[in-house]
Amino acid sequence: MTALTEKLDRRPRWRARLQIIVPSLLVLSMIAVSAFYADSQQRQIDREYSRDAVQEQLGTIRTKLEGNINANVRLLQGLVAVVSSEPYVSQQRFAALAENLLANPSQIRNIAAAPDLITAFVYPYERNRGFIGKHLFAAPENARLLHALKDGQTVIIGPNMLNNGTQGLVVALPVRIVNDKGDPAFWGGLIGVIDLPRVYDDSGLLANDLPLRLVLAKKTAHGSGTSVIFGDRNVLDQDPIRMVIDLGNDQWTIAAIPQNGWGTGTALSAVVRLGIFLVASMIAATVIWVALLMAERQKNYAALREREEQLTALSSRLGLALETSSIGIWELDLASGDIKWDDRMYQLYGVDRDVQTCYDVWRSCVDPDDLVHADKCLAEAIAQGKTYETQFRITRDGEIRHIRAVGTAFRNPQGRMSVLGVNWDVSADVRLQEELREAQRQTEQQNAALDAARLRMEHNSLHDALTGLPNRRFLDQKLAAPLDDSAGYGQLTILHLDLDRFKEINDTLGHGAGDAILRHVATELEKAVTLGDFVARIGGDEFVVVCTKPLEPEEATRIGERLIAAINRPIVYNDHECRVGASIGIAIRQQASVAAEQLLVNADIALYEAKRRGRNRVEHFNDSLRARTINVKQTADAILRSLGNEDFIAYYQPQFDANTLQINGAEALARWNHPKKGILTPDKFLEIAESLNVVSQIDASILEQALAQLSRWRALGLGIEHVSVNISAQRLFEDKLIDRLETLALKPGSLSFELLESISFDDKADAVAESLERIRAHGIAIEIDDFGTGYASILSLIKLSPSRLKIDRQLVAPIVTNATQRRLISSIVDIGRSFGVGIVAEGVETMEHAAILRDLGCQTLQGYALARPMSPDAFVEFALRHAAENDVALPRTA
Repeated sequence: MTALTEKLDRRPRWRARLQIIVPSLLVLSMIAVSAFYADSQQRQIDREYSRDAVQEQLGTIRTKLEGNINANVRLLQGLVAVVSSEPYVSQQRFAALAENLLANPSQIRNIAAAPDLITAFVYPYERNRGFIGKHLFAAPENARLLHALKDGQTVIIGPNMLNNGTQGLVVALPVRIVNDKGDPAFWGGLIGVIDLPRVYDDSGLLANDLPLRLVLAKKTAHGSGTSVIFGDRNVLDQDPIRMVIDLGNDQWTIAAIPQNGWGTGTALSAVVRLGIFLVASMIAATVIWVALLMAERQKNYAALREREEQLTALSSRLGLALETSSIGIWELDLASGDIKWDDRMYQLYGVDRDVQTCYDVWRSCVDPDDLVHADKCLAEAIAQGKTYETQFRITRDGEIRHIRAVGTAFRNPQGRMSVLGVNWDVSADVRLQEELREAQRQTEQQNAALDAARLRMEHNSLHDALTGLPNRRFLDQKLAAPLDDSAGYGQLTILHLDLDRFKEINDTLGHGAGDAILRHVATELEKAVTLGDFVARIGGDEFVVVCTKPLEPEEATRIGERLIAAINRPIVYNDHECRVGASIGIAIRQQASVAAEQLLVNADIALYEAKRRGRNRVEHFNDSLRARTINVKQTADAILRSLGNEDFIAYYQPQFDANTLQINGAEALARWNHPKKGILTPDKFLEIAESLNVVSQIDASILEQALAQLSRWRALGLGIEHVSVNISAQRLFEDKLIDRLETLALKPGSLSFELLESISFDDKADAVAESLERIRAHGIAIEIDDFGTGYASILSLIKLSPSRLKIDRQLVAPIVTNATQRRLISSIVDIGRSFGVGIVAEGVETMEHAAILRDLGCQTLQGYALARPMSPDAFVEFALRHAAENDVALPRTA
């Protein structure tokens, strides 16, 4: 019975227990789910907060990094402007420009310039001279970069390893110039190497206290992967904050995570999780406690005491959490002005805990400059019933701290208006914002300095450093700009000046005197021209004056003469009076249809005419000059074509023994077989050929033809064993001539070189004598042509030991009627006889001339009275016919 009773009693107890346990388990499950959800939300908030902080810090680093790279690029762009204005820059000039450029704050390590993409100039020179002569982007894989550079794009390559073992970023910028036609043209490239470790250091990537783990990366060449430039590759696999650094033709990615990763969280998050856990535990404990209370009433007091102890611990932990977060809680009674502070508020303000706080106590802690605003915000929040939010400064322990306050007005249970809020220290955030603003200010200052440097460099690129006048580049821009032609005439006058005797001053007194003369001329020109005229120095001693107002030719002439008079005024340099002259060419445009660039060419043609007609004078461009210029251009082009087509041929004029009139030699004379005009003599082309520097090529061709004909004459048995060939001064000093002579097997005396007396032997006697000795060593005789018309002294001519002297036709022509002229010829013959030099008379126009010259002692005669120059075939025909005829003898003269 007892057992049955116990069994029946146990069933209600189990039912009661189930009624308690099941709801308790459900409540505990809900608490666990809620706690897990709350913790998950807190983790999400922590992660977002961490990502925001990382993004803000990473943005600062990215801005500095991109700003430093772009600042270096802008410095190089300034140097590009100078190189564009000085396309023929020397290594010394380039080094000076680069050194001036690197005086600005930058991370540039090396600079090079590559005209036509071949490295020609480097800085520093000793460290980089090995790159001189190397082609930029020569590898096929660089074709895309080369194309971008030629299209005018800035190309950034790298990072690459430098010789010193560090990383460098190569920046290639296109350099464009204005060519001789006034059109823009690609000159080459300017290359700068940026020291990346310095960039990283200046941008803050290498800071010891950096709270981030960073990585810099870029796509590989084929775009199939990512190449790490700097930092830890593992950062890319941890969901980092990413930002793009745009470098024009390339893009980098900078990514970062917190130093300890995303999972660490903050101190506040740990407190919140702890609070959640404690709250959940408390609720669960309460449920259990209620269940236990209902189940076992006897344990109620013990459970209550246990809960009290747990609650005390919870309160302690909660206080610790709030202490750790530095958030203070306050409540202001608006009626009494009393403020209730918790312990953290006392700590925030540095106020002793024994002080009875009130509104006035709080006001005494706030910086006076911020107090009015804080009071106003509080009053508005109370009046409008909105949230009170402000920020102000306090001084604690001698340090200024920034406090943020947030609160809300409410009516307490006693019906009195109060404001409940919190305060926390935001000094770290404020300092971070100040650092960001300071970084921005410094960046703006640096950009302003770079812009000022660019403007200075652009000014220097448009002006001559010596005289301060606009240079050729500025002149081209001036002429290319639309003309302010309010009157509708389109008139423009250009005066092109070139100094006379300037080279003599440079050679005698040095370049210092030359510089002084140039500055003097620049000053005189600026004083002599009128307002609105444009004066530029476009070359060594060349200046241009541009007048935009309408001018008559006579008025332009007067301006030119006034300028010459101003330039002629002497200056004193180192106790020496220096004086120069000036030749001026003037070109006037009457209609706007004539291009300004062509007008400048016309003025240059007129300047050439002024120099040709005696210097220190003014000449105008006109149709006759245009026609002559066109003719010279056409003739020059035809000469160059004819050199390739072998249109320069040799004609041969026989030379006769004065006593027997037998042919004893021939002179090879250059003729131009013009494609349209036929056979032309040297007076039609020689001057232009000399200006083209091709006379030596013509001489070489005539020599080869003469040697071939001499072999032909021997084969035909004509008995002519000597041929004379003219040789220019340019050809005389060529090594190619000696190389050719060394290949010949000549019979001594069979070949003579005729030298013009006008070569000015007095100035070059030693050099000429040395060259002639090398020529004589190959059995070649030397003759002096046109004797009597040059300026060489008899002594200097005799020192050359010529085999023959050829008396010029101008001395020969008057001897028939002029006894004085005959005595002159006789004196020349006597001089030649005294030194064992043969005499040849050219220009023999009549047989009477021939007889007189024979009687005066001339051994050889040459002239139209005996035979004219003729083609090779005609010469052979004449020689055969002459040999077949009877001997001819000249009558004796009285």
